[in-house]
Amino acid sequence: MKIDIAQLTKKDIGKWVLYTAPHGEIQKGRIKSWNDIFVFVVYNCDNNWDKFQDYTGCATKPEDLE
Repeated sequence: MKIDIAQLTKKDIGKWVLYTAPHGEIQKGRIKSWNDIFVFVVYNCDNNWDKFQDYTGCATKPEDLE
């Protein structure tokens, strides 16, 4: 299911998502935050997923996330 920014709530912080790049590569990450345009997802955190919020979230188009 694609991500709809308007439907996100604080309960969605930390949820796992999949990003599909235009060339087909898929990356797994966790939602850190969002604004009206992008969802900020942490894709890399040295495998410290319990501290993912200490890492930089990458601005990702919501239509590229599931």
